[in-house]
Amino acid sequence: MFKEISKMEQRYDAVLMVMRDGFSVSEVAQKFQVSRQTLYKWMADYEAEGLEGLKDRSHRPYQMPHQLDGEREAAIIRLRLAHPRWGPVTIAHQLTKEGLTAPSLMTIHRVLSRKGLIVERAARKKLVAYKRWERSRPMELWQMDVVGGVLTESGVEAKILTGIDDHSRFIVCAGVMARATLRPVCAHLVDALERHGVPEEILTDNGKVFTNRFGKTDSETLFDRICRENAIAHRLTAPRSPTTTGKIERFHRTLRQEFLTGRVFTSLVGAQRELDDFITLYNTERPHQSLQMETPSARFYRRDEPSAGTALVLSDPRHLRHGSEWVARTVNVNGVVTVSGQAFSVGKSRSGRVIDVNVTERTLEIWDGGELVKAVKRLTSGEVRKKRAESREGG
Repeated sequence: MFKEISKMEQRYDAVLMVMRDGFSVSEVAQKFQVSRQTLYKWMADYEAEGLEGLKDRSHRPYQMPHQLDGEREAAIIRLRLAHPRWGPVTIAHQLTKEGLTAPSLMTIHRVLSRKGLIVERAARKKLVAYKRWERSRPMELWQMDVVGGVLTESGVEAKILTGIDDHSRFIVCAGVMARATLRPVCAHLVDALERHGVPEEILTDNGKVFTNRFGKTDSETLFDRICRENAIAHRLTAPRSPTTTGKIERFHRTLRQEFLTGRVFTSLVGAQRELDDFITLYNTERPHQSLQMETPSARFYRRDEPSAGTALVLSDPRHLRHGSEWVARTVNVNGVVTVSGQAFSVGKSRSGRVIDVNVTERTLEIWDGGELVKAVKRLTSGEVRKKRAESREGG
């Protein structure tokens, strides 16, 4: 390799051999082992600038349109500080919404790393056999579960009943409760049905707060009864199959990381109020990569056809009154049911159906779904087997 001055001198000699000595361009290009186009360029540079035109020049362009300007870099930092869990994809999406040209995801990643706003960590291993699935439209399926970790100043660790629409990732339920027992769980379920309508199916695990189908007595829980009265198919996950309810589990991780971790709430009412604000932002402002950067609410409310019926909820609101005592009975082949040793007929046409009986001190009210079949005088005063819905929790 020649030094810079030698390169310039050789270019000068090549130019002179053509322009002064009369050699052909092809001959000189072959002698100096350059292309004819290169030699023509040297000659043009020499004519335009003299010897200065034959010096080495930087190949860096005068303008670099892809280079990140201060405005966009500041916007990246601002968005990350405001939303510590936002990654490059979400930040790029938000920059576009704000009217800025989003740089590459790698550029955003480098900015965050350079400013100490991102911590490199090993990528999570993915299950090779796992395949993501989702329902084709909103309100086909809700996934529901209970999550803990709501700490209060009184020392109580409260629970949250969560529900997510499988198609849209829209959070349909997020209810705080002191204990995850049948009454508060079902009260939050009813509230979700009243707010959003009735889904075709609800998927839960086999927890006793949801079902007793695998218990010793196979009795109907209040949760199952609400589903039955509203024509909701209550689906159960297979044992030890967490990926079946993967969407609600993924939301729980977000909930812990972004809302629960390091928080101590003054009361359950305050926790619910703050949770409601968090859910509103999650549903309406937070774009999801799995939804092609749509928000859950945009996908949930964009329905090609009405898929949610009018909420029937509980046909009679007394199902959730703490003063009433309800039991479920299956009508025998003769149309008779027995409560506390007292047998009475509800008609052979109801043979095999599960009916509800509201037990009071003086009467037995028999309900078949939303229909009050009859009310009979209570003739016995003995203890009613499983007379409170909560008693079914333990089987």
